Amino acid sequence: MGIWDVDRFFSIIEELVLCHSPSGVEGEINQYIQKWLDNLGVEHWHDEADNIVIKIPGRTSNGAIAVTAHKDEIGALVKGIESGGRLQVRRLGGAYPWVYGEGVVDLLGDKETISGILSFGSRHVSHESPHKSQQEGKAVRWETAWVETKLSTPELVRAGIRPGTRMVVGKHRKRPFRLGNHIASYTLDNKASVAILLGLAERVKNPPVDVYLVASAKEEVGAIGALFFSQRQKLSRLIALEICPLSQEYPIVDGPRPVLFAQDSYGLYDEGLNQELISAASTVRIQLQQAVISQFGSDASIAMKFGHVPKGACLSFPTQNTHGYEIADLGAIANCLTVLTAYLNNGVQSCSHNG
Repeated sequence: MGIWDVDRFFSIIEELVLCHSPSGVEGEINQYIQKWLDNLGVEHWHDEADNIVIKIPGRTSNGAIAVTAHKDEIGALVKGIESGGRLQVRRLGGAYPWVYGEGVVDLLGDKETISGILSFGSRHVSHESPHKSQQEGKAVRWETAWVETKLSTPELVRAGIRPGTRMVVGKHRKRPFRLGNHIASYTLDNKASVAILLGLAERVKNPPVDVYLVASAKEEVGAIGALFFSQRQKLSRLIALEICPLSQEYPIVDGPRPVLFAQDSYGLYDEGLNQELISAASTVRIQLQQAVISQFGSDASIAMKFGHVPKGACLSFPTQNTHGYEIADLGAIANCLTVLTAYLNNGVQSCSHNG
């Protein structure tokens, strides 16, 4: 299916980003992934927890390895419907209204998707208006924001809009933008990682041990899909594909070098597995960065914390504006694919004795 260069990554990530997939309502991206895998002809299935699982048979089933990339995105939930078509919304995952700004959002109703305007209120007001406080150094909160649809309550009900309906950024606002060798977009977390997973499905052939590539569900609300899978499938290692936040507090530089996590909010990653990945990276002449990250969790660290897997790692690409309009180096994304291809195809013999 062609070379996985930065141009191809941009095109595939663009297609993935434009598939709405708020946690728990991931049907649109499921269809995209399943069509891709059907065309590729690899073994795959859709499990009860809404994960899409790809199996690449190895020379042994002992010491199986999983690589996950979550397919869900953050957004908001409808809490209530007011008169005049106004909707109360609350966060879904780590979403903040001020990151999205006022503008078009899509509401994924049971019967149809409708658009509305995420609204914070007029600016030409005094302290008699509650939202005046938003102009005086206080961040906009979901409790003080709302969505205007200008539809009647019966019209909203017919569309299937109800408490629990997911809200995401309007599709026309999500289309990625190219900045030289960088891609800028909402939901690179974690659509870019799903693109890497699809690349692995194409490039990993006859590995030393069975490899499971998992497009995991509902990661943003507790790694639910990964926990379901790792509880049922015996694994020697689980590697999560993720973003890495670029911030002054972390010794990470922007550019084409991927990042391995040593620790996040859920605990330590496995040092031995990290060294295996560093060794695999060196065989393809890629140098990895390492970091200790706060306010973060991945499929791997959460699965380790709950005792589902003995060893976990998180391979990531440096990203600005995480959980916002994210910016990442396409070279770092492509290098994650190169490193994991080398590791899974040639670098896991030491795992094969694990049962």
